[in-house]
Parts: sequence; structure tokens; C-alpha cells
Amino acid sequence: MKNKYRLGQMITAIVNAAALIGTVVLTATGGHIARSQGYNYAAERWKSDSKYNYTQLSCFFSRDSGFEINNAEKVRNALYNDLKGVSILPEEGKELVPHAYSTVAGKAHVTCEIKGQSEAEVTAVGGDFFLFRDFKLLGGAFFSEDSLMQDGAVIDRQLAWNLYGSENIAGKKIYINGTELYISGVIDTPGTKYEKKCSDDVPKAYITYYTADLIFGSGGGYGQESYSSKFSSVTCYECVVPDPVKNFAYNSVKGELLPMYEGSVRIVNNTERFLPEKSVNALKRLDDYIVRKDEIAFPYWENASRLVELRLSFIYGGRRLLLAIMLVMFICLLALAYKRLRQNKQRLRRAAEDYLSEKLRKIKKGTGKKDGGAPEGESSEKESEQTKESKNNKNQKEELK
Repeated sequence: MKNKYRLGQMITAIVNAAALIGTVVLTATGGHIARSQGYNYAAERWKSDSKYNYTQLSCFFSRDSGFEINNAEKVRNALYNDLKGVSILPEEGKELVPHAYSTVAGKAHVTCEIKGQSEAEVTAVGGDFFLFRDFKLLGGAFFSEDSLMQDGAVIDRQLAWNLYGSENIAGKKIYINGTELYISGVIDTPGTKYEKKCSDDVPKAYITYYTADLIFGSGGGYGQESYSSKFSSVTCYECVVPDPVKNFAYNSVKGELLPMYEGSVRIVNNTERFLPEKSVNALKRLDDYIVRKDEIAFPYWENASRLVELRLSFIYGGRRLLLAIMLVMFICLLALAYKRLRQNKQRLRRAAEDYLSEKLRKIKKGTGKKDGGAPEGESSEKESEQTKESKNNKNQKEELK
């Protein structure tokens, strides 16, 4: 029985140790994969030393939703009003609600001052677009909608090499469908394996909506289909919003968009999407990742994040299973201990009784000494001496007679 109990202890300890190691490994792996998708951490980058907590939200629209630049401004103005209602005001020198909007304008033919040429996917961007991207800048600088010159372009390394055979080409001229622009900056190509899976091999260029209107406004946009006389279509709207209470920002944006664009918009809370408890819930929505039920247009960085989200659902699901195993093993260990305690209950009671009996005997023995009683050995010795003395006296009397 004792060996069986020890074997149970050993098995429980081994299983618990394996589950603990597995939990640590899965936690570290999940955290590393989540951090690789840097675009989901714009709120963290923006917060810095701000006194407010911020939440990053991304809203993706179908191409026929009708969401445009002026609608993006309306959403931000509505957020300003909601924040003012809870006494959240702009900090000095810091934008309260940075936002960005973008859409893939279409494919274009790109040339340069020398013989280089290439096809490229052109994305029109506005607001603080590059704040939300985790692009690695190799040279030059990002442009913004506040720039005096609106004819800048940020291109990726592949396009830079196709045109000039170099990355150090900031300031040089390029021509997109014949429209002259200058290269504001050069960024690296998508780096993570998830981004590479979701991004095609076509080089990429990012331009302002002003320039996109010059290039695509009259001829249309994505797929050469006309959206309007002026190029202003938006399929991706993003914002970083102060979050005084949980889900305040999300509910504000949701309340502004869903009544008008329900069925044509998908709102994502980037700040929470990779939390373990949120990622595990993705297992319940596997059909949403496999079967597309709408025409929402996701850029490659969002598709990469959705792929990571799905991967994390299995990783954190496995971690939850290991934690459950550790809990079960702990309960089993308690059950074994209780069973062992019951088996040894009689032995423990006898041991306790023997201990008490010994204590009582010693107490009684000590009490006898205090009462003046001689020890048993001394009494016997005295009786022997008295008997011997009595015999000697008797012999002496007989001799006198």
C-alpha cells in the first residue's frame, strides 16, 4: 500500500511538472507571436506618459459601404463629444483622438528618372496613417496630411530596388501612371511570416488622398471602377481613443457606425484581441475565419493579425487545458492525502493513546517521589538488611544459653 501511494505521488508530480513547463512555454510562445504584429499596439505607442488609458480600434468596410473621408471626420467629432461628456479633454500638445483612414486605390505602372519600372499596389492614406503601422523605415521620412507638399510617396524596398536598384533614394522622383511624385521614404517589405503569407509579391506604394485623386479620381479606384468624381473612398478607419472605463471607446465607435453601416463594417478592438481570454474565444468563431460571409475589405496587415488570432486560439486553448490538468492533479493529490489519512487514522489514535499513557505513568511516578515513598529497589534492600540483622541477634541469644 505504501509503495502504491508513493507511485501515485510520483506520477502526480511528473504530470504537474510537465503541465507547468508546457504552460510556461505556451505562454512565452503566444506572447512572442502576438508582439510580432506590431500594428495592434498603436495605443501603447501613443499613450507614452499620458494620464489616460487608450484603446486602439480598427473599422473595416466593404467597398460599396459608402464610407468616405468626411464620414471619418464625423466619427472623430462624435468621439470628441462623447469624451467631453465624461470630462476627458485634450492634453497640452497632444492630439486627443489620433485617427487614420485608407484604402487600396489600385494597381499602377511606376517609372523613374532612369530606366527602372515596375507594377505596384497603391494605397491612399490619410490622417496619422503611419502612426498605426509598424513599418520599418529604411530611409527618408513618413509624410502626413499636414505636410505642405502632398505629392510625396512612401514605397517599399522591393519597389525601390525595381526602380533605382537601391534603398537610399529618398527625394528622388517617381511617376505613378505618369503623375510625378517624389519619394518621401522607403520602408522594409512585410517582415513576419504571417504578413508574408497575407501579402502578395506586388511592390507597394503609399500616397496621399490628394495624389490618389489626381491619379485615380476620374478613372476610378480599385479594379478601375469609379467610386465618385473625387477619390475619397475609405475601407479602413482606425483611431486611438481614451478609455476612461472598459469598452467606452468601443461602444462609442460602435454606436456611431452600426446604425448606418451594419453588415458593411467590422469593428476590431486591437488592444484586447490578443489577450489569452479573448484569443481562446476565437475557437468559437472558426467558421468566421474559414468562411467569408461578407464583402469586408481587409488589408494584408489585418489578415495577418486574423491569422495570428487564430493561431493564438489554439495556443492559449492548449494552455488552458494544461492549467486544467494541473488543477485536476492537485485535486487528486489532496484525495490521495485524505485517503492516506483515513487509512492511518487508527494507527495515529493508538500512537496518541500510547503517548498519553506514557505521560500519565511518568506523572504518577514523579508524584510518588514527592510523597516521600522510597523507590522499589531501596525498599527491598532495607528489608533484606533487617532480616539479616534479626537472624544474627537470634544466633547470639542461642550461644549465650
